[in-house]
Amino acid sequence: MLLRLPTSVSEAQECLAEGAVPIGGATLLWAAWQREGFPELAMSLRELPDANVLDRETVGGAVVLNRMDDRVPDVLRLAAAAVGTGAVRRTATVGGNLVGSTLRCLLPAAIVLDARATVLETDGVHETDLAELVAKRPLLLSLRWRAPIACAYRKLAGEAGGPPPLVVASAVHADDGVERLRVAVRDGYDVLSGSTPWATDTDEALHALHATAFGDLPTAAWDVVRSQVTGLLGRG
Repeated sequence: MLLRLPTSVSEAQECLAEGAVPIGGATLLWAAWQREGFPELAMSLRELPDANVLDRETVGGAVVLNRMDDRVPDVLRLAAAAVGTGAVRRTATVGGNLVGSTLRCLLPAAIVLDARATVLETDGVHETDLAELVAKRPLLLSLRWRAPIACAYRKLAGEAGGPPPLVVASAVHADDGVERLRVAVRDGYDVLSGSTPWATDTDEALHALHATAFGDLPTAAWDVVRSQVTGLLGRG
């Protein structure tokens, strides 16, 4: 297998055109390649500056999860810290988790941050939303969002060999002078999300959320949502 390490977006685009397989941190691919055979040409973005940015409102697709510190909002930092083991977090990347994984542990956090994705395809660089990112799985260069007023994250303990553990993420942003609450829940492999304006009435915000698809959550899952939202809005 030949591994290419592009140092510019144009070089990465050329690699894609040549059929190079993006590998991220290869934590999800290595075992499959050992079973099924390695590709002739692969590509890592670890030397590409555009994919390694990390600040309060941006993270690159090649950033490994254990680099996610207090430069990013707590909801994203805590989501990254809850992925796998320390060894996994030292190699797994943001792009690999969001695009290459079926669990997409970072997705609820990215949703409540209202993040947009900058992606690279053979015809160039584009900006897209998270729904298209997950559906089409292009090469992720970076995520960008606006820093929230407040945010929260919780991942319940899971059973070995059992279904993915429940994840609840939430954030409050100021949208045109109105504070808006966004909540995302990973229940099994499904991710639900919703939002509602919030002024001062937490019960009203919870009622509005419960009237959406969140109302179909199991009682135990809704209790986690309610507890997190109550605490978040109390801080916000």
